[in-house]
Amino acid sequence: MTYTTEPVYAHGTPEKTAVLLINLGTPDAPTAQAVRPYLKEFLSDPRVVEIPRAIWWLILNGIILNLRPKKSAAKYADIWMSEGSPLKLHTERQTRLLQQRLQQRADGMPLVVDYAMRYGNPSVASVLGKLKAQNCQRILVLPLYPQYAASSTATAFDAVFKDLLQMRNIPSLRTVKHFHDDPGYIQASAQNIRDYWTRHGRPDKLVMSFHGVPSYTLEKGDPYYCECLKSGRLIAEELGLSEEQYIVSFQSRFGKAEWIKPYTTTTLKEFGQMKLKRVDVVCPGFVADCLETLEEIAMEGKEDFLHAGGGEYHYISCLNERSDWVDALADLVLQNLQGWLEKPDTEQLEKSRLRALALHAEK
Repeated sequence: MTYTTEPVYAHGTPEKTAVLLINLGTPDAPTAQAVRPYLKEFLSDPRVVEIPRAIWWLILNGIILNLRPKKSAAKYADIWMSEGSPLKLHTERQTRLLQQRLQQRADGMPLVVDYAMRYGNPSVASVLGKLKAQNCQRILVLPLYPQYAASSTATAFDAVFKDLLQMRNIPSLRTVKHFHDDPGYIQASAQNIRDYWTRHGRPDKLVMSFHGVPSYTLEKGDPYYCECLKSGRLIAEELGLSEEQYIVSFQSRFGKAEWIKPYTTTTLKEFGQMKLKRVDVVCPGFVADCLETLEEIAMEGKEDFLHAGGGEYHYISCLNERSDWVDALADLVLQNLQGWLEKPDTEQLEKSRLRALALHAEK
């Protein structure tokens, strides 16, 4: 095996600790040309689509990648912001705010915060390279998925582990598997809803819509479904809601297989047929607004509900750059960095540099 070239090392350089946030990803532009390679990378992941590779290769390359990029590009165009992809912009802002918060709370520790996208840019490999160039010898990997699923969290870890296989000098690594029941995340999620209701009044029903996965993943041991239900229950309890006042549902069904239920689309149509005066929908499985929240839920979901006879439809935004969410994220990071944060001893580092130079080190 040929390993990637290590950065030039200078003796006496202080080691840094890094926090690497990972989100799903986005195409670089709302065009079919940009969407196609993004979809190919995403749908080629064996954790995302668990179909025999030879069969799926024919379906993906023969049908999906010839038809879907144009349709998906039109949807991306509906939610694209002047500065670019909403998911990328929110993730960049969360990263910057988290860096600022940690600088305030970590008392001058050499700490770097960066983000990568599992699919698309910036890639996990490219950002790990940046961190290595900054002498980050300890890395905390935090996928921005509150609930663990093999098709999301695990594949983010896969990308990191795959890149480590190419390294000669591997950094220490810690991972955050999930934070579906983290008190800070739950409280921020509930307060986000509460703040919206303070401004706009309350609905007849609150729908908490999570990304869907095939039912067989639950049967094979994936904890995702259970973690979504727990998050929904804890948020509802924080809001003081009864079981009749909210429902947990699942969106983004793909293909003909049965997925975990109830489906969000079916639920919204049923509520419309029941002539509910108002339904509010929030997506606690996403910490940043993206195509699935802004187009599928805020737009398509509204059409489903109203067309079926419903009254008012309100979409409640994701946590995005909320201060309480950034605080919760900082708490989560610091909990997982225990024992790693220490101020560099500049005197000892200088002695180490001089000893190395005396032994004919170049730097």
